[in-house]
Amino acid sequence: MQEKKTTDFFKEDENPWEAVAEGISRQITGFNTDLMMVKVKFKKGAIGYQHQHIHSQSSFVASGKFEITIGGKTEILTTGDTFFVQPNIIHGAKCIEDGVLVDVFNPAREDFLSE
Repeated sequence: MQEKKTTDFFKEDENPWEAVAEGISRQITGFNTDLMMVKVKFKKGAIGYQHQHIHSQSSFVASGKFEITIGGKTEILTTGDTFFVQPNIIHGAKCIEDGVLVDVFNPAREDFLSE
């Protein structure tokens, strides 16, 4: 069976944003079975509801201001900040100022590909 993966290069203006929730859209920028990078754009007030998954997640605040909750602890993060989520830990985000998160998952989020 051939492995699912993306091409070597990704250009934002050549790829559409996919609406995923009220005020939230994403672009899957690159992946193979082991790793996935996703840009997630939030409008002010949008909520990434608390959830959990089996994936390790490392996220970079590319722009904006967010209230991030991980395992019941909440911090305000702004451009240049990062956060890390261990597998199966409940986490979520609330957008305080329009912004973009860059999420990296291991392994790839198969559920994002099947939606």
